[in-house]
Amino acid sequence: MSDTVRLAMTTRAETFERVREPLADRGIEVGHVRAKERSIRVAGGHDTADRTAPADFDVGFVYPSRLMEGAVVDTRLSVPWVNGRDAVLASRNKAGVLARLEAAGLPVPRTTLVSNPVDESVVVDAVAGFEFPVVVKPNSATRGVGVAKATDLDSLLGVVDYLNLVHDYRATGDKSYLIQEFLPDARDYRAMVVDGEYAGAVRRTLPAEALAAGRWKHNVHRGAEANGVDLHARGRALAERAAAALDIDYLGVDLLETDDRLVVNETNARPTVDAATKYEPGFYDRLAGLIERVAEA
Repeated sequence: MSDTVRLAMTTRAETFERVREPLADRGIEVGHVRAKERSIRVAGGHDTADRTAPADFDVGFVYPSRLMEGAVVDTRLSVPWVNGRDAVLASRNKAGVLARLEAAGLPVPRTTLVSNPVDESVVVDAVAGFEFPVVVKPNSATRGVGVAKATDLDSLLGVVDYLNLVHDYRATGDKSYLIQEFLPDARDYRAMVVDGEYAGAVRRTLPAEALAAGRWKHNVHRGAEANGVDLHARGRALAERAAAALDIDYLGVDLLETDDRLVVNETNARPTVDAATKYEPGFYDRLAGLIERVAEA
């Protein structure tokens, strides 16, 4: 391997633009590998215009979000990944994450997994013991897609009706969803853990006009604002414990905090990198060290 580590990044969104220069300053050349919304030659010779040859890169960051395309890109690149397929799959499975974290002794929201198709009576039994409102969310969607708040049993069954229609389509891979306790007025944090250590956090909040309109989801892709915060020691330790329990090197850990509780709500093995000012001073040094370690493995 040359002195410069060649990093294949499968996203060209905010993360690519933000990390390219800081990593270049640390001897890591970042290149883009487009893994979706294109054609990829699978067999019958190499496309010389397609930069997915093994000689082009030393390490990948991170495994593509679309697993079908990812299998082809992974084979063509033939490199180790910071967060490979197993890490991405593990983090995407919200129910699996919560089950593993609770088994490891970490606090998580009360949650029930429903695997379709089921009779309405199963849903009624599943929500027994919860207090309304409850949160209903697809088990493997991201960016807040499909997440709803049900205020009573009738509204819950109405949301489930729509999920049933989606799950009735044979090509739908994941036919499960979660019923989860709603934590009103919870503070919402995204903590970053890099190679086992806390590396910074943001607090996600909604603008006043969104709150006045009755909105409650704090996803940045839905209009929430992310501001860097000095996360307290309990939050830092909980984020590190979550990453260790899941054995994922580069992880966004979503924390919800009320006056008397702090829980891990979700995790993301493909987290967006925010502005450097929102992280600890050594964030890029740690990230570069992780990339180099994986490349040399």
